[in-house]
Amino acid sequence: MSSDPVRAAVGRSVAALEALRDSPATLGAIARLAETISKSLAGGGRVWLFGNGGSAAEAQHIAAELVGRFRRDRAALPAEALTVNSSVVTAIANDYGFAEVFARQLEAHARPGDVAIGISTSGRSENVIIGLRTAERLGLHTAALTGADGGTLAHAASECIVVPVADTPRIQECHAVIGHVLCELVEAGLA
Repeated sequence: MSSDPVRAAVGRSVAALEALRDSPATLGAIARLAETISKSLAGGGRVWLFGNGGSAAEAQHIAAELVGRFRRDRAALPAEALTVNSSVVTAIANDYGFAEVFARQLEAHARPGDVAIGISTSGRSENVIIGLRTAERLGLHTAALTGADGGTLAHAASECIVVPVADTPRIQECHAVIGHVLCELVEAGLA
């Protein structure tokens, strides 16, 4: 098999990262969110992350980096992905509908001053939108990670980081990079 398809796929990923790198609005939003997270954590707040499918995995990835460590040994930072308790997720989905799985958990655990980060490549995930609107109502700082035009999610959070490409796998790859950048900046901000 030729390596040409591999080279082409890597090239598409590089192009998406270059589009991210070359978007001042997106870079500014990432820096602002890192500062918001740092201030919240320094004041005793927590970070709540959520999404569906690959975005759920990214929520878990970012939470793991904050609770564990990213680059250096430091105190554990309170962060949680709202997708990991299958009993809670399925009970809420069964009793209230899948659209409520993140909102109900935020109502139970989140406090004013915490940070809620909703992740959706399309920006149209109803449960993520409802979760962020609930977080806003509860007095949390809200942020969204999305792609393309941002979808409805772009207007459901006070800070929206839009990856300026329309290809879902490339958006997900950029979300992983954004997650790492956020963790690096938060660690530096809390040093």
